[in-house]
Amino acid sequence: MSFSDFLEDELLDHVFGAAAYSAPATLYIGLSSADPLDDGSGLNEPSGGSYARVAVTNNATNFPAASGGAKANGTAVTFPTATATWVGGADLTHFGVFDADAAGNLLGSAELSLAKPVLDGDTAEFAIGDLAITLV
Repeated sequence: MSFSDFLEDELLDHVFGAAAYSAPATLYIGLSSADPLDDGSGLNEPSGGSYARVAVTNNATNFPAASGGAKANGTAVTFPTATATWVGGADLTHFGVFDADAAGNLLGSAELSLAKPVLDGDTAEFAIGDLAITLV
């Protein structure tokens, strides 16, 4: 996962004493049919069809301790079942992590290992360990 410009600035200011950064109590996982880009300007989230970002409490159960510069989700992240085809059947290609359920700040994003559409009746899900976050 690539950190967004917003989060990079927040973390740099935090580590180097300019301002403290407090991690959000809840993270929101979203999907996009385009690369969100580091500034979030490329984000193309589905709308309608029961799409909603998934709220995940930001704790050690849902995101166990990092090891070797890597972290991953400790519980499955399951989106609502689609009641209509999302983004006109276009492949969903990326995920994003946000600090709000709508709008808010993009914290980071990554390309999905398998791009695919979400059709009416489908349920998109990230299994345990599928949301990989690394610092390199």
